[in-house]
Amino acid sequence: MTQAPAGSIFTIAAGLPFVDVLAGHLLRQADGDPLRLARMLVLLPNRRACRALKDAFLRLSEGKPLLLPRLKPLEPDADDLAEQDLLAPEGLDVAAPIPPAERHLILTRLVLQMGAGRGGHAPSPDQAARLARELGALLDSVLIEEIGFDHLDKLVPDDYAAHWQVTIDFLKIVTQHWPALLGDRIDHQDWVNKVLDAQAAQWRRDPPEHPVIVAGSTGSRPATARLMAAIAGLDRGQVVLPGLDTHMDAASWDCLDETHPQFMLKQVLARLGVPRGHVRELSPQHDPRAARSALLAEALRPAGTCEEWRHPRDFPGALDGVSVLKAPGPREEAGAIALMLRQALEDPGRTAALVTPDRDLARRVASELERWDIAIDDSAGRPLSLTEPGTFLRLLARAVTDDFAPHPTLALVKHPLSAGGLDPARFRAQARRLETEEILRGPRPAPGLGGLRAACAEDAALIRWLDSLESALSPFLTLMAQDSVSVADLLRTHMEAAEALAADHQGPGPLRLWRGEAGEALARTIGELAEALTVVGDMFPAIPPRHYAALFDELLSGRVVRPIWGRHPRLFIWGAMEARLQQADIMVLAGLNEGTWPGEAQADPWMSRPMRKAFGLPAPEVRIGQSAHDFAQAFAAPQVVLCRSARVEGTPTVPSRWLMRLDAVIRARGLTFHDQEWEWLAWHAALDRAEDRIKVERPAPRPPIDARPRKMSVTEVETWMRDPYGIYAKKVLGLRALDPIDADPGAADYGSLVHEAVEKFLNAYPQSLPDDAEAKLLDIGAEIFAPALTRPGIWAFWWPRFRAVARWLAQHERGRRPDVARIHTEIKGALELEGPAGPFLLHARADRVDEMKDGTLALIDYKTGMPPSAKEVAAGYAPQLPLEAAIARFGGFEGVKPAEVSQMLYWRLKGGTEGGEEKSATTDPNRLTDEALDGIQGLIAAFDDPATPYEARPHPDRAPKYSDYLHLARVKEWAVAGEEEAE
Repeated sequence: MTQAPAGSIFTIAAGLPFVDVLAGHLLRQADGDPLRLARMLVLLPNRRACRALKDAFLRLSEGKPLLLPRLKPLEPDADDLAEQDLLAPEGLDVAAPIPPAERHLILTRLVLQMGAGRGGHAPSPDQAARLARELGALLDSVLIEEIGFDHLDKLVPDDYAAHWQVTIDFLKIVTQHWPALLGDRIDHQDWVNKVLDAQAAQWRRDPPEHPVIVAGSTGSRPATARLMAAIAGLDRGQVVLPGLDTHMDAASWDCLDETHPQFMLKQVLARLGVPRGHVRELSPQHDPRAARSALLAEALRPAGTCEEWRHPRDFPGALDGVSVLKAPGPREEAGAIALMLRQALEDPGRTAALVTPDRDLARRVASELERWDIAIDDSAGRPLSLTEPGTFLRLLARAVTDDFAPHPTLALVKHPLSAGGLDPARFRAQARRLETEEILRGPRPAPGLGGLRAACAEDAALIRWLDSLESALSPFLTLMAQDSVSVADLLRTHMEAAEALAADHQGPGPLRLWRGEAGEALARTIGELAEALTVVGDMFPAIPPRHYAALFDELLSGRVVRPIWGRHPRLFIWGAMEARLQQADIMVLAGLNEGTWPGEAQADPWMSRPMRKAFGLPAPEVRIGQSAHDFAQAFAAPQVVLCRSARVEGTPTVPSRWLMRLDAVIRARGLTFHDQEWEWLAWHAALDRAEDRIKVERPAPRPPIDARPRKMSVTEVETWMRDPYGIYAKKVLGLRALDPIDADPGAADYGSLVHEAVEKFLNAYPQSLPDDAEAKLLDIGAEIFAPALTRPGIWAFWWPRFRAVARWLAQHERGRRPDVARIHTEIKGALELEGPAGPFLLHARADRVDEMKDGTLALIDYKTGMPPSAKEVAAGYAPQLPLEAAIARFGGFEGVKPAEVSQMLYWRLKGGTEGGEEKSATTDPNRLTDEALDGIQGLIAAFDDPATPYEARPHPDRAPKYSDYLHLARVKEWAVAGEEEAE
C-alpha cells in the first residue's frame, strides 16, 4: 500500500465532541467561503454519523442558513442501496448486489436441501432460516476480510479431519452452491468492496479538485483502509481518526493486543503506512479532558507494560465530572438513569444521552421516561416484530397455526387492530365474552374455529361473531389446512387475512394495518419478502403450514423501525458505536458488567479460535477492543455517570473489566469515584412511595341479615368456620374464581375422574361384584379418562395411579359387600334447621351412603388427596361427614330411610404401591353427629346476629390451605409476621 502523506492524517482526541470539532475544522478550512464548504466531500461511517455532522454544523452556525458539504456514508447497509446519496464512482461497472431478503431465502432453501440430503433429523424451515442467517454472517465476514474459501479443507490436522469434514460438507452451501446460484450478481459486502476500490482507483487516476475528507472510521475493513490511504494521498485529501492516543509510550504501543482500545487504530495506521507520531491532533492546545484520557490509558495499559503501575502518576482533575452508580438490579438502574435524563431537561438547551449495548436496559429506561410523557430517541430503533402491526401479523399466523388454541386466539382477537369489519369496541366486547364466559377457560376446546363454536353452541351472538371471523380468514385457513403450501401463497393469504381482520366499520383494513411509521416499514418489509419469493419462485420449497408462523417470525427478525418524528430533541439512547462520534452534555454509560459491556467473546458456530486465526478471520476478542475504544471515547466526556447493576435476574454480576482497572488505579492514588448511589436510588424509590401509610385492617364485613346466606353445603360449612370472609365473597358478593385459560388438568380434575369412574362402576354392579371386577373397573376408567389421555402427563402419571386404585378398590369392595344391603352413590340430601333469623337449609351431595344389613348407615367420602385427621374431625374443623350423618339421621337423603350412622369412613384413593387406604373419622359416630348438630346451630345463630362479622382467617393456624379470595382479603397487607404462614 502506498504510504500516505503524514500531514493529511489527523485525530480528534477522546472526550472531545467529534462531529463538532470536525465541523469547526471544516469551517476553518472554508475560511468563510460558503461555496468552498459546499464543494467538500465528507465520508463518514454511517448515515447516523452524517445526520450528527449536519446537526453540528447547525449548532456552530447558531441556526443560520449554511451550504453544507456533501455527506456520504462509507459502508451503507444493504437496506440503504435504494438511496441516491451513496458513494458511487463514475463509470462503475459492477453488478447490482442481491437484495438481502432474496439472499436469505436462497440460503434457507440450500440449508433445507442439505439437511434433507444428509438423512437423520432435517431442520424445520425456521431452523433453516436461522442457520441461513449464521451462514450469511460467515459469508459476510469472509467477504469483508477478502479471504476466500480455497483452503477451508486444510484448516485442521488429519486427526480431526473426519469431524471437520462434516462441517466442510455443510459449508459447501457457501463455498460451492451459493456462488453457482449467485450467477452474475454479487453479495452486498462484495459490492461495497468493489465500490470502495473503484473509488480509490478513480481518485488515484484522476484526483478530484474538491477536498475529500474521510472521518470517524477505524478502517477495520481492508477496502475501507485502502480508500482511506487513497484519500490521504490526495493533495486535498484528509483522514480524521477518532480518539487516537498520541501520548501513549512506545513500549505500550508496540505490545497492544486485540482487546485494547487502540489496537484497531494501530492497525489502520499500519495499513496507511503512517507512524503514530506524524498524526496531528485537531484539539485545543489545553484540552481540559486530557487528564481523564491519560487516566484511562494508564488503567488500560497492555499487560506488557503493567510494571509501570509501580511508578504512580498523578492525574489532577481527572475525576472531575465522573460519578458512579451501582444499583441493586436493572429496574433500579433504569429508574435512576431515567431520573438523571429527566433532570437534564431542567436546564434549557442541555442534552443527555444513555450509552449502552444492553437493549433490555434501554427499553426499561424508555419505559420509565414515559411517566413524564417523554419519547426518547433510541438509535437502535424498535424491532419491527414488536410494533403494533408486527405483533398483529405474528399473532394471526400463530393463532391459525395453533388451530385457534386459547392463548394465541385471545391475544389475536384482543389486539387493537382486530375488528373484523365491526366497530372495534363491539369486536372486543365479543372477545371479552370468549374470555370470561368459560369458553376458553378450563380444558381446551376442540381444535379450530369449529371447536370454539361447539364450546359456545347455545350462544347465537358468539357463533355469528365466530362465523364472521372465519369468513374474514377463510383463504388463509384453507391453505393452512393443506399438507404442503408454497411460502409465497401463505404470505399472500396471510396478508389478505390480516387486512380483512383489521378492517373496521369506518374503512378498509389496509388503511389501519399499514398506517404510521411502523406500518409503512412493515409494508416495505413484506413487499421485499414477497418480491424475493417471486424471484426465487420454485427454488424455495413448499412447506408444511404448521411451520409457517415460526418461519414468518424468523423472516421478520432483525428488522427495525426508527421513528423520525415525535422524539425528544435533547435526550438520546445511543449504542456504543453511535456514541463514538457524538457527545451530549451528560453521558450515562450503563450496563457496565462483564458479559454486557464488554460483551462475551462469542464462539463461532463454524470454527474454533485457532481455526479462525489460521483461516484469516479476526479473533472474537477484536470486538472487545472495539467496545473498549467506544468506552474510552465516551468516558472522556466532560460529565459522565458510570452505571451497573449488582444483580441481574437474581444472579450476582461482575463489574466491567474497565471499571475494575480504573478502580484499582485510582485507589492506588488515594482517590475514589464520586458515588451517586444514594441520592438517585432514593429519589427513584420515592417516586412510587406513598406519602401516608394507611394501616390495613383484617377485613371483617357485616352485611345486613337479609343479605346473608340462608343455605349452605356441608363442604362450605368448613370454609364458614375457618375463613368466614370466603363465604362472604362467594355467597354475599357472588364472586366466583374463573378457571385458568387453557388449563392443564389438576388434582381436582383427577379426583373428579376417579369419582366418576367409581360411581359408574358401583351403579353397574350394585349387588354382587363380577369375578373380573378390577378389569371391569379399568374398562370403565379407560372410558372416563379417554378424553384426557391424549395429554402425555395424564397418561404417564394419572392412569398408573388409577390402575393401582382399581386393584385396591376391587379387593376392598369384595370384602365389604357381604355386610352391605344397598349402595347409594353421589346422592343428594338436605336438612332444614331453624335459626334466629328464620329457616336455614343445609344440603349435601354424598359420595356414597351404604345401607348396612344391621339397619345402620355407613358414609364414605372418597379422597384422592390427604383426608382430614381424626383430631381435625373431632375438633369440628372437618364437619363434612358428621353433617352428612346429621342429614341421614333425619332422613334427608333421597331414597334413604332415617337411621343412625355406624361408620364414617374416608377412602384415600391415592394410587401408588398400596392403591388405597381406609380411615375411620371416629369411633363414636353418634356423639360426633350430636356435636356437629350443636355446632351448626351455634354457627347459624352467631351469624344471624348482624354484629357478627365475616372475618378473614380469624385463626390463621386453622385457615384453609387454599382460598380463591386471598387477594380480595389483602391478607399479605395486614397479616402479622408469625401470624400467617408464608402465602
